[in-house]
Amino acid sequence: MSLLELRGVEKIFGGLRAVHDVSFEVEQGVIFGLIGPNGAGKTTLFNVITGVYRPERGAILFAGNDIAGLGPAAIAALGVARTFQNIRIFRTMTVEENVMVAGHHLHTASIVDAMLRTRRYEKDELVLSKRARELLEILGLAELAGETAGSLPYGSQRRLEIARALMLSPKLLLLDEPAAGMNSQEAQTLNEQIRFLRDQLGLTVIVVEHNMAVVMNVCERIHVVDHGETIAEGTPAEVKAHPKVLAAYLGEEPKEAAG
Repeated sequence: MSLLELRGVEKIFGGLRAVHDVSFEVEQGVIFGLIGPNGAGKTTLFNVITGVYRPERGAILFAGNDIAGLGPAAIAALGVARTFQNIRIFRTMTVEENVMVAGHHLHTASIVDAMLRTRRYEKDELVLSKRARELLEILGLAELAGETAGSLPYGSQRRLEIARALMLSPKLLLLDEPAAGMNSQEAQTLNEQIRFLRDQLGLTVIVVEHNMAVVMNVCERIHVVDHGETIAEGTPAEVKAHPKVLAAYLGEEPKEAAG
């Protein structure tokens, strides 16, 4: 069963086709990779899926409903969360506070309750703090909960963004370059954490990533774009051997089929 489906999606900026006629399906419970060279249109696709950009053409179906043209808040409320290629954290807040701030949808207290620090507000804060701590534990950041977010190493800031996205209780999680700035050991841990999110929390995950070791080890299906167009899709083994993929990454001309 498809959780997300793109049908002939196109996005144009000033006459330039950043995405052209891209179609793919993401089955529920799958870890799906979206890869391609720099400038291939991967982040643009993320922005179209999450409502940052409106496509000129095509349909985007989430759980069977067309979400193309909805705003980011409406799409997030349906169960789609994401991280960003450029880290977006509140650098002067603590790690725990960064996660808690994404839990506003869990609040039952009013603005007046917050101003007066009523029991209802305090109860909300305890619930948010407990949930934030659980997510930080999953991402290996629990011991850093009281640290200032801006003081974390780059790789830990990446994981903090993931924890914050999870606070939205999504069905679909889009990770934009989650392994950027991580060493090989951190990247291996990230693989395990992504699998945990799928296996234990029931999430469907789409990963945009330049680290091919991460993509090939954690993704079950991979969609490849180049210059905004689809050039291949399949299992990691199929994609790794595809002549158009080799050409896009290595700058070689794809070989003609023999015979």
